[in-house]
Amino acid sequence: MNTEQRKKILILMINMFIAIGSFGIIIPILPAYLESINQGGTAAGLMIALFAGAQLIFSPIAGKWADQYGRRKMIIYGLIGLTLSMFVFYGFNSIWWLYASRIIGGIGAALLIPAIFAYIADITTLDQRAKGNSLLSASMSLGIVIGPGVGGFLADFGLKVPLLISALVSLVAVLFSIYILKESKTSEIMDFSEDEESMARKMIRSVKMPYFIPLIITLVMSFGLMAFESVLGLFVDNQFGATPQQIAMMVTSTGIVSVIVQLFVVDRIVSLYGEGVVLNVFLGVAAIGFLLSLFASSYALFFGITLLIFLATSILRPVLNTLISKMAGNEQGFAMGMNNAYMSIGNVLGPTLAGMLYDVNIIYPFIMGLFFLVLTMLVTIVWQKRLSQKSKLVNHKVI
Repeated sequence: MNTEQRKKILILMINMFIAIGSFGIIIPILPAYLESINQGGTAAGLMIALFAGAQLIFSPIAGKWADQYGRRKMIIYGLIGLTLSMFVFYGFNSIWWLYASRIIGGIGAALLIPAIFAYIADITTLDQRAKGNSLLSASMSLGIVIGPGVGGFLADFGLKVPLLISALVSLVAVLFSIYILKESKTSEIMDFSEDEESMARKMIRSVKMPYFIPLIITLVMSFGLMAFESVLGLFVDNQFGATPQQIAMMVTSTGIVSVIVQLFVVDRIVSLYGEGVVLNVFLGVAAIGFLLSLFASSYALFFGITLLIFLATSILRPVLNTLISKMAGNEQGFAMGMNNAYMSIGNVLGPTLAGMLYDVNIIYPFIMGLFFLVLTMLVTIVWQKRLSQKSKLVNHKVI
């Protein structure tokens, strides 16, 4: 890569880091903040679900706009949306305004993230693209790791200080992008092709695909993980009196584990044992983690269980992506789009149901996660046996 490419990728990485980090920064302060305005689990779940829901709805539209009107405009508008979201969150105490801020933030993320990936595709060759995307993924992981840690640290200076700092940093990113970032498309009129197939038809078509079960596993994994994350802070605050700093340390540690595992572990274990075995084993590990969480008697023990759950999901996510990609053949775009859609559905449903169940009984979200993981593991084992039988029949006919 030349100097100009590196400069542009660095700007994109900063923007992606801010987008992910600005959402993560509120996680440590959320339990205490919601308690201060007399809200509980339902509100915590809805705040995450509304963000994910807005992102799910607007991402397909935003992708077309990025092709039609240019990457730079969508990146800037996305950052403006995230900045406005944080200022609204900072400025109001009404729960309805907080919900509105999360919707605005979700729309901002929907505008920003597809445009950033499209920008990378514009400025890199096919050989360079994997490196460019991996750098973006690293900046996302860094945002997941650092955002909550910064939020926990800043909470010492006041419960709303992390929100103000996040809003100001986002505003700097907007100005930075306006003055520094150039459009990656050279033509005045952007080329784009209208996809006539609706999302509903795509979802129906996905049921008939050979990778439908991996898509369902993706949904359940996202459902369980986001359900767990949405009530995590509230649970350790309620059960163990955890401070914002302790919650931040927990979330940051899980992020670090995820980054290390994805960089150094996943490829090795998949090459040794294959996707099928790894899938079964770590669905089991995640289920064991949810089971153990029902009996955790201290913050330290729950911390360890949380690391175990995030270890499992950090391995499952790339393995599922690889499995779907291998089974997709020539329909890579459709398969990856469906993968994102199923993941987003889990991101919406998980926090919503977990928040509601938490307000009934604080252990119900973990029981729900355990139930769906065990059911998914059984379905996966049966599915893999059928695949194996079909493969043997095909090989027998060939012989």
